[in-house]
Amino acid sequence: MSKRIAILATHGFEESELKSPKEFLEQQGWTTEIISPESGSIKAWADKDWGKEYKVDKTLSQASAADYNALVLPGGVINPDKLRLSEDAVAFIKQFFDQKKPVAAICHGPQTLINARVVDGRELTSYPSIKQDLINAGANWIDKEVVVDNGLVTSRTPDDLPAFNKKLVEEIKEGKHELQHS
Repeated sequence: MSKRIAILATHGFEESELKSPKEFLEQQGWTTEIISPESGSIKAWADKDWGKEYKVDKTLSQASAADYNALVLPGGVINPDKLRLSEDAVAFIKQFFDQKKPVAAICHGPQTLINARVVDGRELTSYPSIKQDLINAGANWIDKEVVVDNGLVTSRTPDDLPAFNKKLVEEIKEGKHELQHS
């Protein structure tokens, strides 16, 4: 069964955290689309410098959570910090929770979940530097390579991508999660 997965990102996303899940999801025969506040292309951050440019498939104004089976939120320091200040990006993220669809965030990606107000009472992990922010927002932070809480998949760093990708596929195959909530 064909699935469509949105990957929400803007300039400064960690390249491996977009590229690896995108390729893994496409290996399942599924369609991925990069959604961004910007049109055209967005520039990756690769380790310690700017990386490649990636084509944006749809802008946020053209996208609706109703058109997708799941959402992926790559990290990077710059990307989530920009996205969480975008009302449209935060609303798009919240729509996936309201529709009980799987959401996966890695590294600094969970920062956007704080602004979407969807972490209170949830178990998750992240890059260590945002641990306290998540705890302050009501999350139960766990130091594991991948944490799954009713359709919410989170991981810490690019080193965790194999486990992150595997759990993401499992959650998408399961479909909507009635206990997924905002």
